Amino acid sequence: MEEAAEILVVVSKVKQYIRSHSGGSQMNTSEAVMEVLSTKIRGYLDDAIRSAVQNGRKTVLDRDLP
Repeated sequence: MEEAAEILVVVSKVKQYIRSHSGGSQMNTSEAVMEVLSTKIRGYLDDAIRSAVQNGRKTVLDRDLP
């Protein structure tokens, strides 16, 4: 994992989602989740960029995402 990688998610929104969807347990979220999630998002975005380039476009579209 990249050390100085920028977090690509809104931390408060992720934490809020986990709390509201964890039933009555009101789960907490480790900060490490944000790094892993951002890494996964980077992978999806890299795939989408490659798809757009292969299709001769300069715009990433929803269909480019895996």
